[in-house]
Amino acid sequence: MTGIVGAIIEAWDELRIHRVRVLLALIGVACAVTAITGITAAVTMFGQAMQEETERMSGRDTTLEAWSAGSSSEMSAVEVDAAVDSVAARHQISYHSVRAYLSLNIRGRDVGEYVEWSAVDADHGAITRQGVEDGRWFTEADSERLAPVLVVNQAFLDAYTEGAAASTHPSVVIDGETPVAATVIGEVPVMWNGEGPRAIMLFDQAVRWFPDSVSAEGYQFWVPPELADQFAEVLPRDLAATGVPFDVQKPPAEAFVIDRVLQYLVLGVGGFALLLGGLGLLNIALVTVRYRIREIGIRRSFGATSGRVFFGVLMESVVATTVAGVVGVVIAVAVIKNIPIDRIFGRPIDDLPGFPFDAALVGMACAVGIGALAGLIPAIYAVRVKVIDAIRY
Repeated sequence: MTGIVGAIIEAWDELRIHRVRVLLALIGVACAVTAITGITAAVTMFGQAMQEETERMSGRDTTLEAWSAGSSSEMSAVEVDAAVDSVAARHQISYHSVRAYLSLNIRGRDVGEYVEWSAVDADHGAITRQGVEDGRWFTEADSERLAPVLVVNQAFLDAYTEGAAASTHPSVVIDGETPVAATVIGEVPVMWNGEGPRAIMLFDQAVRWFPDSVSAEGYQFWVPPELADQFAEVLPRDLAATGVPFDVQKPPAEAFVIDRVLQYLVLGVGGFALLLGGLGLLNIALVTVRYRIREIGIRRSFGATSGRVFFGVLMESVVATTVAGVVGVVIAVAVIKNIPIDRIFGRPIDDLPGFPFDAALVGMACAVGIGALAGLIPAIYAVRVKVIDAIRY
């Protein structure tokens, strides 16, 4: 252990002496490590952002979709929903939600636009990471209110409330046999450019006020990842017992696919830059060893073993690239931490991961590896020199 520490200290002293020679090569190594570490970390963070965008559309990564397969049953939407709720409670599924569609008309201003109506449970917000731009999402207590509440988009507010903010709780009148005043409590983000009016209502309120306009299409069950396969087999059987058969679909192994072409391209460029930095360091190490041939011969004559000489020369390059790797990782962390991901994806990441530790390990491994390769040839050269020839040099 003492020999290793001594070799490292000796290597550091030699680098201080020849710092001007190795500086440019180490700059290249640091830049390459920054690129490799930064890209590895960025892919992890951007992957999380893309996954969350996918989950907002189709639910979490282990969300089972149950779609009605059709039946001659005369069960109402309320009865089917109660039966599904009992199945979810029996299996202790914490988050599940109906996905239903409504056919409703709003009294008042005729804007000539189709309103996309849907009815869900409060758990739908957690399952699909449904955020709100203004106001709030539904809670279980909202189902007991004496009048329905809505969560809408900006197009709906512009068309039917004269652009009023959702936090001011504007109201609209929904036509029917008995017109009902509904209050807007939240505004959901725009899903795509040119999106038309969209309104979401709680399923319990929809079947209470507009039972003839509700069409339940399916359900979502957010289950633990380790139980997804089990539930995918059990739920169809138990749901069929409700009288309305369901087709349960399990999400694919990868709910989203990241285009890694850019990642591989940048990593390739970073690896090429790292190789160039290593070649530069190799060239400098060879020149330095040639200048130190006499010193190496004298050390060998005083009893320095071949292994000690080999290890000492090798460690000079390794220590140099390790320092460059640390600098590169620190720069990568600083850059990644300051990337405005919310501007890139239009919204912040809910579960923003910290800087991936494995990205730093990859960067440091690349730095140490290129240092070892760059120091290997000079170390072999130093060992093969004969003592008498080195002293005469």
